[in-house]
Amino acid sequence: MALKKLHFPIVILFSLLIQSCDFSSSKKLPLDRGNDYNKTIETAEKFKQKNKFDSAFYYFNKAKTICDVDNEGEQIIYALIQMSNIQQVLGDYSGSEASATEAIDYFNKKVDPNYQIAIYNLLGIAYEEQLDYDNAVFYYKQSLKLATDNLQVAIIKNNIAVVNISKKHFDAAIQILRPLKEVNEVVKHPETHARILDNLGYSYFKTNAPKAISLLEESLALRKKTGDNFGMIASYYHLSDYYQNKDYGLAKNFALMAYQTATEIKSAEDRLESLNLLIRIASAEESKKYSLIHIALNDSINNAKQIAKNQFAKIKYDSKKEKAENLRLKSQTEKIIIAFIIFLIVVIFSFLLIRSKNRRQQLLSAYEAETKIAKKLHDELANNVFHSMSFLETQDMKIPEKKEVLLDELEKIYRQVRNISKENSAIDTSDKFYANLLEMLSDFNSDTVKVIINKNMIDWKKIQPEKKITVHRILLELMVNMKKHSKCSLVYISFEALGNQIQITYSDNGVGIQDPLFLANGLQNVENRIQAINGTINFETKADNGFKVKFLFPK
Repeated sequence: MALKKLHFPIVILFSLLIQSCDFSSSKKLPLDRGNDYNKTIETAEKFKQKNKFDSAFYYFNKAKTICDVDNEGEQIIYALIQMSNIQQVLGDYSGSEASATEAIDYFNKKVDPNYQIAIYNLLGIAYEEQLDYDNAVFYYKQSLKLATDNLQVAIIKNNIAVVNISKKHFDAAIQILRPLKEVNEVVKHPETHARILDNLGYSYFKTNAPKAISLLEESLALRKKTGDNFGMIASYYHLSDYYQNKDYGLAKNFALMAYQTATEIKSAEDRLESLNLLIRIASAEESKKYSLIHIALNDSINNAKQIAKNQFAKIKYDSKKEKAENLRLKSQTEKIIIAFIIFLIVVIFSFLLIRSKNRRQQLLSAYEAETKIAKKLHDELANNVFHSMSFLETQDMKIPEKKEVLLDELEKIYRQVRNISKENSAIDTSDKFYANLLEMLSDFNSDTVKVIINKNMIDWKKIQPEKKITVHRILLELMVNMKKHSKCSLVYISFEALGNQIQITYSDNGVGIQDPLFLANGLQNVENRIQAINGTINFETKADNGFKVKFLFPK
């Protein structure tokens, strides 16, 4: 779709306003963010120059996400200005409003006023196109407060006048536009001069003032001289409207010239407006022909706008999702490294404590045991942790394949730490046993899994230590198995005293056991442990229908 210009009447758009603000290349990149930001902006601007707006929007959004929100507000604002402008070009005015509004959050004393002017002007256009005229005027006036040169002021006042024309307040528009046409900076800028003359002539025409035609003709002559095709379409349209009730031949000729010029420069929006005029003034037969063209073109434009709107929304959504995933991955890596360091500290501290309290022989045995653990930590974990840290620093985590590699490596480290901990940690069988057991089970609660415990009264003081250890080990193994394989959202655990026996039930609403061999081999430790304390165990499971385990043992 060609660049959208608003001609009926004319709003002076963002691109011309930016030109009046004298944005040099150094202004475009307000601070030296570095190669990543600059290269991304340059890529985006190349796509925009080629009218490849979806790609341009993607790279402007990418440049925005590169920035540090606390220190690089101007870079973020510049990217959002361009994104909002692209959305207006393709008719996504609600999306343009959202992008421009986001930029306001980064306004502060250090921000170049020209950026603020551009944002307020974009908001004015967005609200005007959504027929919210009060907000449109509000934001145009906000930009007017910051304008410093006469051309800027003229451009913004012209846009306020256009709102009045849209509201049919033609006298108010004339009061604004009449002095603007004499401003030196405006006269020296033919495109702006022509637009102000055209808007003023159109307002005079609507108030039946004789001077309207001279202004409309002067504007057209200026546009022909400068080769402003978009401007000529507006002039043809207004002249056709002017002659509609005065000279049918001229009215039709001007309408046809507007339509032909719009077709030549591939401006779909201008073609649509010209067709509207031709339908009104042409004969019944011609009007029918133009109506059919109008319907087809209107459908095409609406489809293009919807596609563009969906693309912009998806680009923003995917960007936020990717950023959240990177933060989650970084947090997960940090947690595992911290857990490893804590575990290592605990092991070293335990070793020192044992060495200080025991006899020489006990010290030697403890030393051998700790040396074995330390060797495992060095051989199995240290290299893997170092490799994961190096991988995270050197690889692009935005690439899905790289993420998968890192996640697999982290999962491997986690299993190693858990296994070493499980093999060597002691279980407290004192009066704190039950409280510690409940805490261990509750640790498996998460955003996706709810653990419910039926705390039936059992006198754990009378239970032998080895049975307490067995209960703890079995439940831990079941919970770990649940976290890794079950994909459940609810876990229920109950403790019951049945005469001289204790019954513990575990159940979840997960996928169950898909492979019978896993039940035979994967949970073999659970069955062995319960048999060691003269207990019995019963597994109840069906694929996609949850998993349930009951085990009993004598008090």
